[in-house]
Amino acid sequence: MAKLDGDLWRYNIAKITLVDVSEDYQSFLGPMPSDFYPVLREVVSPKYKLMERLLNQEFVGGYCYDWHEAPDGDGDLNWFVGVVNENLI
Repeated sequence: MAKLDGDLWRYNIAKITLVDVSEDYQSFLGPMPSDFYPVLREVVSPKYKLMERLLNQEFVGGYCYDWHEAPDGDGDLNWFVGVVNENLI
């Protein structure tokens, strides 16, 4: 009989860190590394159709999707999603 072992939830759930990149639009500077931006919110979401959800779901009111950075696969399960204040668009 087969046995499942380990943290299987890691294959189905993504941790998403939403960062505010509005300053890039205000100062017209190039992008900084993901962890340099202020964190607005951290959420967990199913990985199923995650890309579609990132584009269509409003995770933080008043902010719009700008870019995302997927995990590098070295044990880091965190996605970074850059959002910009909708008043700047």
